Amino acid sequence: MKFKSIMAIALSAGLFACGSGKNDNEKEKSNAPLIGKSTIKISDGIMTPEVLYSFGRVSEAVVSPDNSKILYGVTYVSVEQNKTNRELFTMNIDGSDNKQITETKTSENSAVWVKNGSKIAFLSVESGSPQIWEMNPDGSERAQISEIEGGINGFSYSPDGKKILYIKNIKFGKRTSDIYPDLPEASGRIIEDLMYKHWSEWIEEIPHSFIADFDGSKLSNDTDILDGEPYECPMLPFGGVEQLAWSPDSKTIAYTCRKKTGMAYALSTNSDIYLYNIESKETQNLTDGMMGYDINPIFSPDGKYIAWQSMERDGYESDKNRLFVMNLSTGEKTNVSENFDYNTDFAQWNDDNQSLYIVSCVEAKTQIFKADINTKEIKPVTEGVHDYESFSLAGDKLIALRHSMSQPNEIYAVNVTDGNTTQLSFENKEILDQLKMGKVEERWIPTTDGKKMLTWIVYPPNFDPNKKYPALLYCQGGPQSTVSQFWSYRWNLQMMAANGYIIVAPNRRGLPGFGQEWNEQISGDYGGQNMKDYLSAIDAVAKEPFVDADKLGCTGASYGGFSTYWLAGNHNKRFKAFLAHAGIFNLEAQYLETEEMWFANWDLGGSFWDRSNSITQRSYANSPHKFVDKWDTPIMITHGEHDYRILASQGMMAFNAAKLRGIPTRMLIFPDETHWIAKPQNGILFQREFKRWFDEWLK
Repeated sequence: MKFKSIMAIALSAGLFACGSGKNDNEKEKSNAPLIGKSTIKISDGIMTPEVLYSFGRVSEAVVSPDNSKILYGVTYVSVEQNKTNRELFTMNIDGSDNKQITETKTSENSAVWVKNGSKIAFLSVESGSPQIWEMNPDGSERAQISEIEGGINGFSYSPDGKKILYIKNIKFGKRTSDIYPDLPEASGRIIEDLMYKHWSEWIEEIPHSFIADFDGSKLSNDTDILDGEPYECPMLPFGGVEQLAWSPDSKTIAYTCRKKTGMAYALSTNSDIYLYNIESKETQNLTDGMMGYDINPIFSPDGKYIAWQSMERDGYESDKNRLFVMNLSTGEKTNVSENFDYNTDFAQWNDDNQSLYIVSCVEAKTQIFKADINTKEIKPVTEGVHDYESFSLAGDKLIALRHSMSQPNEIYAVNVTDGNTTQLSFENKEILDQLKMGKVEERWIPTTDGKKMLTWIVYPPNFDPNKKYPALLYCQGGPQSTVSQFWSYRWNLQMMAANGYIIVAPNRRGLPGFGQEWNEQISGDYGGQNMKDYLSAIDAVAKEPFVDADKLGCTGASYGGFSTYWLAGNHNKRFKAFLAHAGIFNLEAQYLETEEMWFANWDLGGSFWDRSNSITQRSYANSPHKFVDKWDTPIMITHGEHDYRILASQGMMAFNAAKLRGIPTRMLIFPDETHWIAKPQNGILFQREFKRWFDEWLK
């Protein structure tokens, strides 16, 4: 899967890992201060990396069964301890009586209401590995429920409360010690098929889903629903409990699985939705013959229907994410979103069993919509310049997480009748009240082929139109990942603007949110129209009297890193400095280094040795490394050595090329980071070096 706003998912995973404390010295861990809410003071109103890492990170707002309470979590960061800690809060449905109900040094994750709202269940590593715990709604009487060897990754209680579904890693394939028992300390891996690594890990374990009986205090009679099958459930690398669902009668589990391994897995995105009968242990494939991603099943409240997200074409991970519904009595499937030219990114059933609320990004703003399964009408519920991330139904309202480029997640109540919203949580009010955020402007810029492109312009705080400012072109990753109203703790556009820059963030060709045609254009055209779009955006903004056209920079990560490398050889002296993170430098090497081959085959057209394929030959002819002879501008490279999606060798090649060309260059390598930068001190380091580099060359 691509570098999408999977960023948010990966960030959450990274924070959980940082906060678990598995590798800490036990004595140091017990003596370390509790990580909690920041009390940072900001004298000049300007964001710094330290301010950015002071925000509380709000997530997982869950409504109680009687719709009276909201349960949510906040992750806090300690730069000094280089770790995080997540605490739980509750408040009334109107936002009143907000209380912190946990205060521990071990994070509480995946919290939900159980036992008809009389208890809260959550994951904690308090006993040494992630296990299910329960407590009262006020945080008292914590009790460990599970004792699963090695810990679990996620869980879900059955509607009747008599069973628990949980996710646990199982051994995958043979280890070297299985083949040579007399070499138990040998570190070498013997590899004979593809998919031996994935994004950030070597694949020696895969997740399986288990069902256990639950007597109210402990688990028993555990059953692996994929017993003996070598497949992931949920799917790596980002899938969680959202890829499984209980039927309302607690008799059936719907689950997501791609029943492939090795090279077949590496070449295909064809996952399916299966029904598992708990009593008979029989499995039924609901989506046999549907060839793309089919994920995230959800039963209607009456159990008569099941909905899921579906892509049409095998191998195309950025295909339109459609909303499908099946009548479980007749087997009839309905493409509810066939007349809607945008992705369905999150969905929940309405209580009427005839409609669903969904989240979709349209023109770089992510809103909530209502979809009627009979008429196939999809109508907006919300509007405004922001992104809704997820929501829970609470009677006549939705309780939703919402953010923008100028505010991290907070919780809002959305009236489903008129779309009016009320902010319920104010976790970061004390910090935001001290900050001066730059103006965010929506601008539609003409492209070279006569279209209009939405481009976000972010101005520095205290912007003075009579002054001239350096500007940075922000290149998005993905490549199919919208430049929406996202809030990031690394690629934060307000943070960049606070450094004293005009930020130019185009929604160039190849991004969803502007219709399928706009999104699909980039495949097979790397180095083509999307690069012209980038240059159109920076050229238009550079004409403004407040922009210093002689001090332009360019930056991005992943495909944005590819874009930065490519523009370094094709910018006709527009830019005075570049910075690329985790970028693709050599497409031929990338084709043989990456793991998800379906991505390279679809977006590049296939292998570079296929000389008869004009699409592939055009793709590889546009590899950034083939334009190094035109590099003439300072460039900085950053990369993580545990990045198995785009190997760190790509960054090292780019650095070496720049050095050999005699171009001023710098490299920041993170030996312990992946495609992302998850550890707090590394995040601060990245932000400081980002500013130092561009200030050196643009100020």
